Amino acid sequence: MAQQDPYSVLGVGRNASDVEIKRAFRKKARQYHPDRNPDNDSAEAKFKEVQAAYETIATAKDRAEHEQQQRMSSMFGNGGGASFGGGGMDDVFSQMFGGGGRGRGGNPFGGMGQQPRQRQQRPKGTDIGVSLDLTTEEAEKGGVFSFSFKRLKQNQSGKMEATTTTLRTSVKAGVKHGTTTRMKGQGHDHPEGDAGDVMLTIRIQFGEGRFWDKDILIQEVPTPFSTLMLGGKVKVTLPNKKKIMLSVTPETLVGDRQRIAGAGYDGGDLELEFILPDYDELTSEQLKALEELKNTGL
Repeated sequence: MAQQDPYSVLGVGRNASDVEIKRAFRKKARQYHPDRNPDNDSAEAKFKEVQAAYETIATAKDRAEHEQQQRMSSMFGNGGGASFGGGGMDDVFSQMFGGGGRGRGGNPFGGMGQQPRQRQQRPKGTDIGVSLDLTTEEAEKGGVFSFSFKRLKQNQSGKMEATTTTLRTSVKAGVKHGTTTRMKGQGHDHPEGDAGDVMLTIRIQFGEGRFWDKDILIQEVPTPFSTLMLGGKVKVTLPNKKKIMLSVTPETLVGDRQRIAGAGYDGGDLELEFILPDYDELTSEQLKALEELKNTGL
């Protein structure tokens, strides 16, 4: 049976943050938990599926590995190993190297056989996108870091094999989130040309509750519904460990943001986004209050 897409299983988008994924998992897990669904084989199977999905994409590192596996799987088809014989060659070359099939003259790289050899450019393997996740401390200090990824390499017999490659890269102190570096010749091999490149992107992780929206750092601020509607204050710990009391204006909506200049990474801005707290269990007093609110239409 084909593995279910973990994002679809949890009901989140592919750009969801760690917190959003965790929240979706907890909601689904409570819904299908065996204790809530005794003697229900279907619910138990769904519960295991939700657990597997969460383990696959729980963290940024997990998601990067999953994306890499998906790319490798698409190159090789739905089966485990690649077949480079018969009609399968065209499809594999097309996906790997951007060709359009064998083209004229039996050339697997799409019509280049019609050009004089001296005019041909050497074909090139596909580039590989790789992410390097750093903590704020690592990014601020800089240094040399190792990272691993899968690539297609041509062995001595001329066959393409999926191998794991580990490289080291030097990162300058204070590197910006999203900085991309091209590492030439470290991508997928080409059977009749040069290897592609690796496009290494730096991703700075701030831990649970913080994520990036383009170049702006976002921090989620769990705020009770009563405070959102009536206004008040909520305690917030900023990335620099400073604690502040944030004023909440009446009728603030979930998803509204407040910007604090200079409170983000490396002197950048920080946006505080209001969300509802994730309650594991409500007290009897809270349940009673909710019932009273429900009766008033809230």
